Amino acid sequence: MRATFETLAVALLVGLAQLALSVVDLAGIFALSTPLAVAPWTLFTSVYAHGSIGHLLANALALLLVGPLVERRTTRLRFHAFVVGSGALAGVAQVTLGGLLGPPAAVLGLSGAVFALGGYLLAGNVVSATLFDRLRLSVRAQFALFGLAAVVLTATTAAPGVALIAHATGAFCGLVAGRARLLDVS
Repeated sequence: MRATFETLAVALLVGLAQLALSVVDLAGIFALSTPLAVAPWTLFTSVYAHGSIGHLLANALALLLVGPLVERRTTRLRFHAFVVGSGALAGVAQVTLGGLLGPPAAVLGLSGAVFALGGYLLAGNVVSATLFDRLRLSVRAQFALFGLAAVVLTATTAAPGVALIAHATGAFCGLVAGRARLLDVS
């Protein structure tokens, strides 16, 4: 559970920095928004920053449920890289695609990465691997199935203000990575 706790510690430190910077109205410097080139550091900071204590607690609880299970199968470095990479990708999808569908908005939080970790567990376990091997689905059919599963998983979190595109992107990335056993150490 070391990498999971380290991830939570970084989120807490970023939260404290947000709190301190809010005094001078700079807490928003951690949020990912378009254009991405204006503040490239937010690709990383936005994964660990949160909009409120409740937001942080919800993501922390979800991370505590799935993080240790993925962590057992991989190295600390791979775990952290996956959290940052999937979280950043989910955030980029949210701000770019979300901006096409509505007014541009910034994004914060670990939820895209948490959905990726959950997706990894769903597709990367022995039961799923056996099922996929027996079904002999084409790669295209597996991608379609993962897309559908990502949408269904995301629908469970649908509420105003929730980064649904980020959740779906994270889940999809996790499902694909789990099927490929990207994080597993042999």
